[in-house]
Amino acid sequence: MQIVLRVLLLAATLFGISWLYDKEQFLVSLFILVLLALLQTISLIFYAERTNKRLAKFFESIRHADFTSSQAEKGLGRSFDDLSKEFNQIIQEFKKNRSEKEEHFNYLLTVVQHVSIGIIVFRHDGKVDVFNNAIKKLLRVNHLRYISELSAVNEDLPEQMMKLKAGDKSLLKIFIEGEIIQLSINATEFKMRGEAYVLVSLQNIHSELEEKEIESWQRLIRVLTHEIMNSITPISSLAATIQEMLVDPETDKINLSKLEEEDLESIHSAMATIESRSRGLLNFVEIYRNLTRIPKPNFRHFRVQELFDRAHELLKPKFDQLKIQCSCKVFPDDLMLLADPDLIDQVVINLMLNAIDAVKEQPEPRISIVASTNLNDRITIDFADNGHGIKPDLMDKIFMPFFTSKKEGSGIGLSLSRQIMQMHKGAISFKSKSGEGTVFTLTF
Repeated sequence: MQIVLRVLLLAATLFGISWLYDKEQFLVSLFILVLLALLQTISLIFYAERTNKRLAKFFESIRHADFTSSQAEKGLGRSFDDLSKEFNQIIQEFKKNRSEKEEHFNYLLTVVQHVSIGIIVFRHDGKVDVFNNAIKKLLRVNHLRYISELSAVNEDLPEQMMKLKAGDKSLLKIFIEGEIIQLSINATEFKMRGEAYVLVSLQNIHSELEEKEIESWQRLIRVLTHEIMNSITPISSLAATIQEMLVDPETDKINLSKLEEEDLESIHSAMATIESRSRGLLNFVEIYRNLTRIPKPNFRHFRVQELFDRAHELLKPKFDQLKIQCSCKVFPDDLMLLADPDLIDQVVINLMLNAIDAVKEQPEPRISIVASTNLNDRITIDFADNGHGIKPDLMDKIFMPFFTSKKEGSGIGLSLSRQIMQMHKGAISFKSKSGEGTVFTLTF
């Protein structure tokens, strides 16, 4: 409305100037009208540009996230009042959103600071962005600006941290103030404001490892004791029987004159049994020694399909004999693996033998082997069977050395396979449902 009035007044002034232009007696009035027209034009320009200035000021406030100012000018007309109202509403919404973001950030920061697992977030140049209180307690540090500063804690720790990629996991043993700390390190990556960050979690699992180690030793000792006692008990009993037959209890000396032919046969049979059980005990010890002497891997690249071809050729007679349907698939066809082919052959053959044993009594025995790359860009090989599955009470024992649920077998196959996978910085895991089958997975 004000713009219309200003334009009308300017038009009237211009009309007056044109009417007085040829009248010399009104020269002073003409000059005043010209001056007034000039002032009205300047005032109209400033009035019109005020909107642009307010818009510029508004956008500048947004750019600098400064929402303290408000648009509260009055008396400039209804349109300007409506514009000021909308500006103020937008500013209030920005204030509300920023307040919610700050509250959310403070909430997440509080959670991060109070979790018991150590968390460090850093850029690829090593500059630390966030680290929580658990890191301070775990690594005994109060200030941490760059990952390189962790060399004061352990020389290998900064290098280990900088090498981490998304999905990487590792274990690191360090000594801090005379205390052994076993660190479980997990990493993930994300981007924020166009900058790449690495989030690393560190957890001291020393006590858990000690507990598991003691439990493993106890299980192993129980198995070793059982196997040794199975051999030593009959040997000791037979030796005592032979001694009773050879030694005169009255003189405590060997007396062969009282031995009959039947006694000699019994002694011979007992000696043969002692020899057999002793040989079995020696074989058991040899197996245990081989289990602890796995050669170091000789890494080289080879096609995964070659791995399956070798194993399938070796076990084809068993497949034909038991009428087992075995399928091997590789995605993509030319998938390459960096590993020791001889050691991995042992793992694959062992898992296939276990699968054969699991399905041999099924009416339609099937084994499926699939190799592919998972979401973390790691190669996985799945061995699936439609066998009877693993009983729930046996699931925590199957990787234990010398444990076996088979009538025949040494019980070292899966234990050996797990050791070989660990030497390849990989893992072996399984899923099983009783009556539905089992899937073993190798992850490289």
